[in-house]
Amino acid sequence: MTSATLRTTSWQNWAGTEQVTPARVAAPATTDEVAAAVKAAVGDELPVRMIGSGHSFTGAAVAPGVQLVPDRLDGVHSVDRDSGLVTVAAGIPLHRLNPILARHGLAMEILGDIDRQTVAGAISTGTHGSGAEFGSISTQVRGLELVLADGSVVECSATERPELFEAARVSFGALGVITKVTLQCVPLYALRAVDAAAPLEDVLEGIDDLVTTNDHFEFFWFPHTTTALTRRFQRLPSDTELRPMSRLARTVDDRIVTNVGFEAMLRAGTRFPRLVPGITRFVTRAISARDFTDLAPNVFASERNVRFREGEYFVPRDALVPALRELKRWVDTHDEPVSFPFEVRFVRRDDIWLSPAYERDSAVVAFHQYHRMPHERWFGVCEDVLGAAGGRPHWGKLHRLDASAMRTRYPRFDDFVALRDHLDPTGVFANHYLDRVLGPAPEARR
Repeated sequence: MTSATLRTTSWQNWAGTEQVTPARVAAPATTDEVAAAVKAAVGDELPVRMIGSGHSFTGAAVAPGVQLVPDRLDGVHSVDRDSGLVTVAAGIPLHRLNPILARHGLAMEILGDIDRQTVAGAISTGTHGSGAEFGSISTQVRGLELVLADGSVVECSATERPELFEAARVSFGALGVITKVTLQCVPLYALRAVDAAAPLEDVLEGIDDLVTTNDHFEFFWFPHTTTALTRRFQRLPSDTELRPMSRLARTVDDRIVTNVGFEAMLRAGTRFPRLVPGITRFVTRAISARDFTDLAPNVFASERNVRFREGEYFVPRDALVPALRELKRWVDTHDEPVSFPFEVRFVRRDDIWLSPAYERDSAVVAFHQYHRMPHERWFGVCEDVLGAAGGRPHWGKLHRLDASAMRTRYPRFDDFVALRDHLDPTGVFANHYLDRVLGPAPEARR
């Protein structure tokens, strides 16, 4: 079998923030085909990138040279139910992996709030969920197979090439093309989800208790309102009696209110910005309280059809409340129409070199704006406030920082760059985003 060559067409990410027309497109189905594609790209003096599902808002996946499409790298190589170790091809999407794991009585330890990403894409940018005792999806990785810039294939883990393993779990494709991932999964479990509105000030005053007394806690807050929409999840055995959300409730809340209806209102808000505060207050009231129990993959992820722009910063836990209050003061004293909510989650510290949660328990603040509305001024304010609080940006979300700024935020930044320079000195895997956040590869500067 050889790598399929696809017709070259313009590629665009989900948010519409990045687009490119690659020199050529290939769809490898095996590690050997990936290695051959990398060698061919090097021979033609073209950079090469493996894209995922296009859910990064940044240019992390932009491939102006050779674009590798992961659609055929989607198999499950092995499942060990006793140990929970599962090895999968890098291109399998989470929403396809989850039911496969469930059939084996297993599940991911934690998931984010969407499940469209490929496994490699999710770990490469540090995708995460929410829970004070849980790290990002990257912390579930126990082994990786990568194709390096010279076309060689290597494996790494905590005991085999440990330095590469420490760096590669969040590496946004800078060190090599990930072809296989071994994940530490857990026995299948259920979640009881309780969604309820609460006064924002009550949530901020009681945040420590809310985070520590729930297995998973997060909240949404629409600027122009004083109400937080809270989500509390309790982990339960998989044989718990399930009480899933009714089809009617899911249709009304997740499709009509938060997708179709919200889109229609935001289109009106784009034309008449003065309507935006009223829209956010209406949506906050319209989203109903819910209490349901279902298997974890059916609870963590939700449907997101309305397009938006997003930035996200990881701040120290004790910096969260002062930062949110400062952002609220700014909204209350300016006329900026902010149509999308903050999403606030919590992530346990880890030891991954470029993880935004590196050696720091973090509160994660995501800020958004509808894709048809200007976002630059608002995002600049959020970055100023959250950056001053010690924030580190999510690698897959919009931010304005470059390598010099990143160096001050990551203790192992120079170690990562040195490893990248050793493995890929000519910038085989480079693109404009990596050049900005890491600096150009050493031989690419000449």
